[in-house]
Amino acid sequence: MQKCKITVIRRDLHKDLAVSYCQSEVGLCPCFKDGDVFFAGFDQPEGFCGWAWNDIYKIVSTLLSGGNYSTGVFEDWMKNEREMIVCCTDAIRPVTFKIELIEEKE
Repeated sequence: MQKCKITVIRRDLHKDLAVSYCQSEVGLCPCFKDGDVFFAGFDQPEGFCGWAWNDIYKIVSTLLSGGNYSTGVFEDWMKNEREMIVCCTDAIRPVTFKIELIEEKE
């Protein structure tokens, strides 16, 4: 059975934007830690941020549906067509994920 392995590569904080636009002091995203790993089918993994899931779901569903990232605008982009590097849309404290299509042993 195919699943997607979702790994948190890193969390960032754009302090200049936070100071300019946020109402109070903010830190790194509290929903994840660097190195966190989740496994997903078409459903959101338990404990996964709903906002981030909404942002990355199109990548997960493409991989699970047999698509890849080696054609069109993505030609020569990723070294492995069965994975993609993406981030959530939080412009102040984005989280970067590695999404890999894997075979899960039953």
